[in-house]
Amino acid sequence: MTTHTDHAEITMLISRFFRALDQRGFEDEWVRDYVTDDVRTTTPIGTFEGLDAVRRHTEEAVGRFARTQHITTDALVHVDAASGSATASWNALMTHVHHASTLEARGEGANPLFTVGGFWEAELRRTPDGWRFSHTSVQAVWATGEPPVLPEAVQAVRALQEVR
Repeated sequence: MTTHTDHAEITMLISRFFRALDQRGFEDEWVRDYVTDDVRTTTPIGTFEGLDAVRRHTEEAVGRFARTQHITTDALVHVDAASGSATASWNALMTHVHHASTLEARGEGANPLFTVGGFWEAELRRTPDGWRFSHTSVQAVWATGEPPVLPEAVQAVRALQEVR
């Protein structure tokens, strides 16, 4: 059974996480405020496991844009009080503003925005410091504009994952 307190704490975690992304709040151990040490995240770019890998991936993904704005809504939360675990899902509108260098490379008339609508799903665990994500995944439903140009290493990993 989900209590109002659990629901409020988990939706606040979601809001704080995305605000940190948009404000580039990447001080030292910032990621520990949001995820477990054994966290796993699945994105359109790939799956990343462990605190350091998820931190690097998140910082690099956000850094591919000059600015971002994530709007989250409709959080559905289910808590298993006995196990101290929970699941959550929510809708998201994710707007990304390309760097000036990206727009210059793409030429006159390039769309400065890459906007994605989709939903997130998460597994969470209650820790001594509060709720933390242990697994997240994002599913794009639609997009407008062009995505960023990905580094060759990222493109190679994506190609391998598509083969599997």
